[in-house]
Amino acid sequence: MASILGIDIGGTFTDAFLGDDKGNVTTAKVPSTPPNFAEGLLNAVDEIGRKLGRPREQELADVDFICHGTTAALNALVTGNVARVGLLTTKGHRDSIYIMNVEGRYAGLGSHEIQDVTATRKPPPLIPKRMVKEITERIDYQGDVVAPLDEDEARSAIRELIADGVDAIAVSLLWSFVNPEHEQRLRKLIEQESPDTYVCLSSEVAPKIREYTRTVTTVMNAQVGPTLQTYLAPLQGELAARGLRGPLMVMQGSGGSVSAQDAPTQAITTIGSVLTGGVVGARNLGQMLGHRNIITSDIGGTTFLVGLVVDGEPAFASTTTLNQFTISTPMMKVTSIGSGGGAIAWLDGANLRVGPRSAGARPGPACYGQEGFEPTVTDANLVLGILDPHTFAEGTRKLDVKRARQAIDTHIAKPLRLGIEEAAAAIFEIQNAQTADLLRSVVVGQGHDPRDFVLYAFGGGGPAHCFAYGADLGIQEIYIPLGDTNAFSAYGLTTSDVVLSAELSDPASYPFDAARVHRQFAHLEQSLHERLQAQDMPFTEIEMRRELDIRYTAQMFEVPTPVRGGELSDTDVEQVISDFEDLYTKLFGAGTGYREAGCQLINHRVFGVGRVGFKPQLPTVTEIAEQDTGVAVRGTRRVFLDSRIGWEATTIYDYRRLTHGHTLTGPAIVEAGTTTVVVPRGATARVDALRNIVLHLDDWRS
Repeated sequence: MASILGIDIGGTFTDAFLGDDKGNVTTAKVPSTPPNFAEGLLNAVDEIGRKLGRPREQELADVDFICHGTTAALNALVTGNVARVGLLTTKGHRDSIYIMNVEGRYAGLGSHEIQDVTATRKPPPLIPKRMVKEITERIDYQGDVVAPLDEDEARSAIRELIADGVDAIAVSLLWSFVNPEHEQRLRKLIEQESPDTYVCLSSEVAPKIREYTRTVTTVMNAQVGPTLQTYLAPLQGELAARGLRGPLMVMQGSGGSVSAQDAPTQAITTIGSVLTGGVVGARNLGQMLGHRNIITSDIGGTTFLVGLVVDGEPAFASTTTLNQFTISTPMMKVTSIGSGGGAIAWLDGANLRVGPRSAGARPGPACYGQEGFEPTVTDANLVLGILDPHTFAEGTRKLDVKRARQAIDTHIAKPLRLGIEEAAAAIFEIQNAQTADLLRSVVVGQGHDPRDFVLYAFGGGGPAHCFAYGADLGIQEIYIPLGDTNAFSAYGLTTSDVVLSAELSDPASYPFDAARVHRQFAHLEQSLHERLQAQDMPFTEIEMRRELDIRYTAQMFEVPTPVRGGELSDTDVEQVISDFEDLYTKLFGAGTGYREAGCQLINHRVFGVGRVGFKPQLPTVTEIAEQDTGVAVRGTRRVFLDSRIGWEATTIYDYRRLTHGHTLTGPAIVEAGTTTVVVPRGATARVDALRNIVLHLDDWRS
């Protein structure tokens, strides 16, 4: 029997999903355990074992492999708890990461922040200047050695860094992506001086043009590589002790996994690890339901995440921004804001704000009864009757209504001279408004009409708020994927393939040399085949997906454009240019293209996809003939969902007793163990064959 376990660690909860080839599904949700998140992962394994009735040493005996979405690399970068890194760079180029390509003040900020120019600041530098050593050497843009590497100077610089206590050394030399000879020699010198020091070369991590982003990516990879290694090595040992014989795989921002042995060398690719599981799950569920354009929305305990599936595949970006630093590694376009269930409500003068600061798992919302005393979205939902204090998180955590009311009263209601319930309603409305704003900016900002998409809502809080942010975009149908799993992102991990990427810059002006383009792709594909073979996974097939980054002459940014496989001809190059112009028009509007300016090829990119033979499927159920929903009614309670209506008696349903064919009319609430689904007045909901709840908003707010 084949089975796969997916474990997704969030800031507040850790979710696990185990699926086998017999259609059996087991899920678990346990609190995350910062700062030692591995403890929460192992607790999730224990909970799966408990549900299956297995002793600890046999919990994972039937699991082929684990796919893990980890926050280890991302948390290290966000908190600054990273390895001590030294940098070797070409003489005269030390200040590249401090000048920041003149984008340090605005990269990654919202438009309102950028416009407040006097308040913008560069982030703290990645590493102190004394930790950057300049080396005499020079390779030109054609890859020719202009000045040889001064090895004596290099050895002296390496010894100084080691004496300064570095854990890792990053190497980023000018034009090394064309000729990596000097970087490779520096690695040998470092290994001779200090064999245990982690070494990271820009020609391997980010072999692309643009010195600043390449160097930043290399330094950040060196910062988190040792951290990820320290996290994964003991975890692998403990999982083996619990019966795991297969590999531990780590999710990447690309939407595919990589082996735990390989992950530390490409650690920067895992920073989007926990953001992508839901998007991958949505793509696979969309294939089952016939949805090719999907907006994914995930409200967890800490963040609100939005991603897109367009024409059946997740949307990608070739760069991402973290802490105002631009990182050059391909990732799914997943946008987040601090607007999860633990988002703290606070006052900015007389203005009520929600997030981005979060109570997380510790101290948690006030209603958790831990050390948290500030009001959160979860506290507001509890006061408004949306959450049941006795059934939250499958009844494993009793919520304290009195503490929630006291927190809202002290911090929000009294300062604003509002009633407690009025203040809670205001928090609820602001949460809905800012999640809708993000949804709109992501969808419209990428050149799409939201009415062409179906919305998927998941996470602990998504089903409670999706009716509001979905309606704000004019979306009439929302899918809430509950079918035998309240751990949708963890389910997505189990359906992912192994995906590795390789990139190379080889700038050229149109018309491109088709044979040269093909040679570059063939080189990248060969390296990916070798890396895929080292993943210790039985692939049913290996697929190579090609892209070229193309731009109009004199522009600064490129559009990734797909390229067919195999030998390329001049006709194929013409087709690529035509496809680029179509994509450009779709992104920026009709008439924005300008072929007369000429086109430039900047980067080659290949994704190597190792197809995994078995992927868990969600079980289907037969539609019932008797559609009376009365069997699922738990009772009624007063709930506040709409400021125009106020409090109203709302029917409460037990999701476990609902099945295919049941239809609900709002106002209603469905309690599903680890999440709560809101059906507002004027809306209806049906349960489909996968036991998803499909929300129809046709008459809501009409």
